[in-house]
Amino acid sequence: MNTHLHKSPFLSLAVAALAFSCMITTAPPPEAATERSSDHDILSYFESALNSLRYPPLKLKNHSSAVQVAKKSAADEIARIARGSDFVKWIKFVRRAIHENPELAFEEHETSRLVRRELDGLDVGYRFPLAKTGIRAMIGTGKAPFVALRADMDALPIQGTVILLFQPAEEAGNGAKRMIEEGALEDVEAIFAMHVSHLLQTSVIGSRSGPLLAGCGFFKAIITGQQITSGNSHHSSDLVLAASAAVISLQGIVSRESNPLDSQVVSVTFVDSRDDPNVSPTSIAFGGTLRAFSTASFQRLVKRIEEVIVAQAKVYKCSATVDFFKDSDSIYPPMVNNDLMYEHVKRVSTDLGGPANFQVVEPVMGGEDFSFYSEVVPAAFFYIGIKNKTLGSVHSAHSPHFMIDEDALTVGAATHAAIAERYLSERAL
Repeated sequence: MNTHLHKSPFLSLAVAALAFSCMITTAPPPEAATERSSDHDILSYFESALNSLRYPPLKLKNHSSAVQVAKKSAADEIARIARGSDFVKWIKFVRRAIHENPELAFEEHETSRLVRRELDGLDVGYRFPLAKTGIRAMIGTGKAPFVALRADMDALPIQGTVILLFQPAEEAGNGAKRMIEEGALEDVEAIFAMHVSHLLQTSVIGSRSGPLLAGCGFFKAIITGQQITSGNSHHSSDLVLAASAAVISLQGIVSRESNPLDSQVVSVTFVDSRDDPNVSPTSIAFGGTLRAFSTASFQRLVKRIEEVIVAQAKVYKCSATVDFFKDSDSIYPPMVNNDLMYEHVKRVSTDLGGPANFQVVEPVMGGEDFSFYSEVVPAAFFYIGIKNKTLGSVHSAHSPHFMIDEDALTVGAATHAAIAERYLSERAL
């Protein structure tokens, strides 16, 4: 989780998706009018979409077949709207406007103001602030069922009640946790989120059932003892040796104590001491990171890291304390996709673009604070590909060379919108 000065790529997709889905049920924002050839043309897209959603084109005697036709009709109409040249032009305009003003964790004041201005123009009600710069907006009847869509600073609605979670501080600060604490998930029974991936070809959707991203945390150990000179080391403790033994012993937790099929990581990433070659320090600090794909494995790592460090320090007549920063914003639980929500994303993605449009991805050790939402309600986190070698869109979102293939925007908007629409339509049956 590093800090960088370009806007999260998922924010771009989500803001665009928000605009698209909002406009399905309301007029487009006046700010974007100069970027479109005709407001009338744009509105005609959304009116036809609503008619399609309310009145399926085919009436079949078989209820199951009729439901499938209605689902496919809605998905096709959403995809058609997203591909419209006026909408594509507007969605790119919004994304570029946001990226002109990059803001860090809990400092998304201009981005939040832009989102609220768009919502005001659409006559969409919202609560502000949550988690300092966050927003909770609502579109629909205000009655159950409720479904939420979240982004690093955006989400999107369709028909029914859809909660929009405009979340700050995904890269640092656990914005999701603070959003939850301040009521962002009230009444919500399911939630979805999307993130770009430079490993998937442009517009391909990727996800997997179960663990997708690791739980991650950090630790700092301090070993203390009596200061001595090199000529009298036999009279007291040797902190350097104690710290060295502890660091080496930590490597055995994963290699010798963990199931090799249950991926885990314990890495020491720094050691800090004085640099006088003739005097042993009175304390040595070192620390690093721990990661695991299950809460049980993560907690076991926490327990064993502390036990190993304290025990090794004692062997060399030293004492040790270990801080896991449990009261800070540096611990993320594993991101585990709910099986049913994952299947929902897979079905919708396949319906929109065919079987080739969806790919099962491998889990990775990166962390994501959307995992806090997944601990409260059934959730699915998925990726949309932006890989395009011709454009140079081949770098991670955390790279200073990051470039997004904007052709993914319309597919991302359509996918996000269709996921919410299909969820609500299935709940209504």
